[in-house]
Amino acid sequence: MISELFLERLNYCIYVILLLIGLWAMLAKRNLIKKLIGMSIFQTAIILFYVSIAVKDEATIPIYLPEHDPHAGHSQVADEKNASLISEYSHGPVALKPETIKGYANPLPHVLMLTAIVVGVATLGLALALTQRIYQGYGTIEEDELLEKLERTEERASLSPLITEKRNEQRRIKAKQAKAKKSVTVTTRAKKAAKASPDINSKKKTPVKGSSKPKTKGASKKKE
Repeated sequence: MISELFLERLNYCIYVILLLIGLWAMLAKRNLIKKLIGMSIFQTAIILFYVSIAVKDEATIPIYLPEHDPHAGHSQVADEKNASLISEYSHGPVALKPETIKGYANPLPHVLMLTAIVVGVATLGLALALTQRIYQGYGTIEEDELLEKLERTEERASLSPLITEKRNEQRRIKAKQAKAKKSVTVTTRAKKAAKASPDINSKKKTPVKGSSKPKTKGASKKKE
């Protein structure tokens, strides 16, 4: 019995498995794209479930035959000549029997699922656009990182204006101090360079050992 039930309702088991997979992806995954994939799987499982409910064996499309139309009793004006012909082909409203109703397929689930498909495509496109905008704004689509960044922004926004002004003043003071240190280091380097340049010039001007005076004396003795 159990095997027969599973074989007969195998499609429903598959739909339930797909539904659980989509629900697990929506709840357990931290990536927003994976959540959207789970949502689409969840939607497709529900659509297939409703379509399979409306399936009937040996059923026809839901279009009534003229003799089965309950709203066929329209007012007809006939002449005396063709009254007999019209009476043969005319028909009044006839109530549908349960046997004839079972032969028609129910169109309501199919129509509802068509609208569900359209809505699902629209929501998926909107969700993808939002994830793209989130990635452009925060640089990530992971849920944990997004929550951390949102908490930081909320903390910054919740601070009073006095605290923000104090922090801005401290930042300005630090920036000024850094600029002053840079200027001091530049001036000290310039002074050192200026001190080193005259020493080099003086070294160039000092006479070299072994001057030319003894040579002049020797030359004078030879002349004598």
